[in-house]
Amino acid sequence: MEEENLNSHEGEDQIHDVVAVSGMYESWFLDYASYVILERAVPAIEDGFKPVQRRILHAMKEMDDGRFNKVANIIGSTMQYHPHGDASIGDAIVNIGQKDLLIETQGNWGDIRTGDRAAAPRYIEARLSKFALEVVFNPQTTNWQLSYDGRKREPVTLPVKFPLLLAQGVEGIAVGLSTKLLPHNFRELIEASIAVLKGKKTNILPDFPTGGLADFSDYNEGKRGGRVRVRAKIEELDKKTLVIKDIPFGTTTTNLMDSIVKANDKGKIKVKKVVDNTAKDVEIEVHLAPGVSPDITIDALYAFTDCEVSISPNACVIVDDKPVFMSVNDILKVCTNQTVNLLKRELEIRRAELMEKMLFSSLEKIFIENRIYRDIEECETWEAVLDTIDKGLDPFKDQFYREIVQDDILKLTEIKIKRISKFDSFKADELMKKLQEELAEVNYNLENLVEYAIKYYQSLLDKYGKGRERLTEIAQFDTIAATVVAANNQKLYVNREDGFIGYGLKKDEYICECSDLDDIIAFRRDGKFSVVKIQDKVFVGKDILYAGVFKKNDERMVYNAVYVDGKSGRSMIKRFQVLGVTRDKEYDVSKGEKGSRVLYFSANPNGEAEIINISLTSGSKAKKKVFDFDFSEIEIKGRGSQGNILTKYPVRKIVLKEAGRSTLGGLDIWYDATIGRLNTDDRGEYLGNFLADDKIIVFYQDGSYELTSFELTNRYDYHQILTLQKFNPKAVISAVYLDGKSKVHFGKRFLIETSTVEKKFVFISEEKGSRLLLVSSHPSPSFEVSYKKKGSKEVDKEVIVFEEFIDIKGWKAVGNKLSFPDIKKLEWLANEDPEAEEKDGNDDDSGPDTKEAGDDTASKATDDKQEIAETVKKLKEEFSKETDENFDVGSSIDLDIKKPKSNGEDQLGLF
Repeated sequence: MEEENLNSHEGEDQIHDVVAVSGMYESWFLDYASYVILERAVPAIEDGFKPVQRRILHAMKEMDDGRFNKVANIIGSTMQYHPHGDASIGDAIVNIGQKDLLIETQGNWGDIRTGDRAAAPRYIEARLSKFALEVVFNPQTTNWQLSYDGRKREPVTLPVKFPLLLAQGVEGIAVGLSTKLLPHNFRELIEASIAVLKGKKTNILPDFPTGGLADFSDYNEGKRGGRVRVRAKIEELDKKTLVIKDIPFGTTTTNLMDSIVKANDKGKIKVKKVVDNTAKDVEIEVHLAPGVSPDITIDALYAFTDCEVSISPNACVIVDDKPVFMSVNDILKVCTNQTVNLLKRELEIRRAELMEKMLFSSLEKIFIENRIYRDIEECETWEAVLDTIDKGLDPFKDQFYREIVQDDILKLTEIKIKRISKFDSFKADELMKKLQEELAEVNYNLENLVEYAIKYYQSLLDKYGKGRERLTEIAQFDTIAATVVAANNQKLYVNREDGFIGYGLKKDEYICECSDLDDIIAFRRDGKFSVVKIQDKVFVGKDILYAGVFKKNDERMVYNAVYVDGKSGRSMIKRFQVLGVTRDKEYDVSKGEKGSRVLYFSANPNGEAEIINISLTSGSKAKKKVFDFDFSEIEIKGRGSQGNILTKYPVRKIVLKEAGRSTLGGLDIWYDATIGRLNTDDRGEYLGNFLADDKIIVFYQDGSYELTSFELTNRYDYHQILTLQKFNPKAVISAVYLDGKSKVHFGKRFLIETSTVEKKFVFISEEKGSRLLLVSSHPSPSFEVSYKKKGSKEVDKEVIVFEEFIDIKGWKAVGNKLSFPDIKKLEWLANEDPEAEEKDGNDDDSGPDTKEAGDDTASKATDDKQEIAETVKKLKEEFSKETDENFDVGSSIDLDIKKPKSNGEDQLGLF
């Protein structure tokens, strides 16, 4: 502190304390930060409300008469408890009303999906919901405090008997602190609270009012550091149109459409137009540009637009006047325990009320039946009246649970003569009996408080849970690589001589289309290569041999090269892959010796191995100066390998003699049903080894099938798929379906006669309600029918062998009727012949149902199997004579008859 002598205008010397500005700021800032945290931004754990929300609810309760009130009136009433701004109070009311839980609304309250604001407060109305009246308020269990001016009283916290904080969610930003609790499902919260009371572990997940898809893999129970990925639901209307239904939480249809337009303007995606048809339900149509893949566009929408957003939760609440970071499951436990305590207090209050009612009823009966009221007729003073009544009650005072006080006697004097004259002892006993029964029930509930709390939660679920099912679908998302799905919005050019590449060199040699997110790999004549980010123009070194788009970890891309080692003069040949590199760093195809240079180079997207013709110099000492070499004779190695010696003599030229075929074989493909995507990472169900012309067949629950390619960018609606497998054109399809009109089950066998890719063909009845129940491409499937006969209570079962049930017919045929009454269940039976082929087994790579692909009928397949079995038996007998070791046909003899691996399910669709 500083002290100064100052002269007042009256001439008197006074000493004033002067506070430095820095000290004032420090004190005020801490006070302000504390005020914002406790009084504005962060909710209390007891009721889940911020102060302004609590005051709004309290004001509405004070105004409640069962009718709607203008929001403007509610704002005015709320300002009696604290001078919040009318705009902030109005926004808070609208926010509560849009969550459709505590407030019933009337008028235009806006739309969180479209971002439309609510009408002015004077036009819209609100009242408390029945749920709020039952769960939020109880004056007897509320702690009160005076309002800011001392004229009113307001609740410190409201006695909420429900995890309201988790149901509504909350977001707030304070000084140096923020909170973000995501909304959770009403029904799931009640079920989780019941689980807490039963001592079970809970794991609640958010549920957003806008619906959509959400991946909670990294939710981390809502604590700091967690993340939730939310996606819009995008459906393929046709090959030229996508429809967006349900938008991610926190976005609006307007913002989402703007993000799509911006991504299109930047060239990330290619669309013709975006149309908003949102009315009752969200519907945004995205019309694609000609030749654009719908599957890739869907991925691009998730990668580059607001069709996918990432939300970072941060569960922070006020506990004992301090901000505390907690998990949502811990918050649920606190709220559940608080509900139990509030129910206990309510029961205790009710017990006290009942005991008081019983006490007074007993006093009243004694007072009237024993005619004590007549004894007071001769009393001359009020004190004498009270003493006379007190003495008249003396013989009965031992019956009461507490001492009879003067207030009890005063109540007896207030009984009217009319009531005394009409007193009915029987009715009084009946009332006493009801009070005793209720008291016994209250005491039982207090002794079994957990059971009572469970019943309370169950009653809330029964009364208010209808129509509050989960809106957000829990899913697992694949990670979309932006470089894979980005539209080719640029053209790559190269100036080989000067060493420049880029999309701005439009006068130079055109290489290929690419996106502005791609990396480019460039190989030079001197044996150097590097990977650079695509730019308008970038220098990579003179004398470029090859430039192209680089895909990290692409095991199919193989580079074939011949180079002269600068030190030894030998010509080396190598095949190598470049799976990962550091951007802008130079690497060597050769050994890196000075004077090394590349004589021949090719890039092969599918591991092709060509044949080259080598011509040596005429002056070399080699006997054979012209010879061929097949690249398939050497192995594929890493980029750092030095390669094999091609020749130690000088090479004059090398030319391509014959284009090569892939040496990598087919591609092993798996299907991950949890996300509806294909992969090569051994995730999900193994489909088989695919060559260039192979296809996938998909059977849907609506009775249609579709042939698709095996591109990893394909998307499959796993909700509608019955089974997905590798397509074998010779496999017989067996199916059972229900006709929607007649409600009759039919079975059919047919061959796939269509060849059109990415078009659905319906092969069952097209009547409304028809659906496919079972489908299999197994050579000889059988299924079990469970049914009930008329008048019987027992379920009968019968096995149907499909080959015996129906012959092979056209794919449009109706099929044969299953003549069983009241079919309860249909189920494939495990067959002896497994469908799933061994991943690295035989030459047959035509899919799960191709073990007997060369046979025309099932009977011939059976004969062949018997013949093979006899051959194996003879071989086993001969072999056992020479050795005592165990004989394993599958590993000891290679006769192309190895038994494929089975997944135990035989690729059968289940009903």
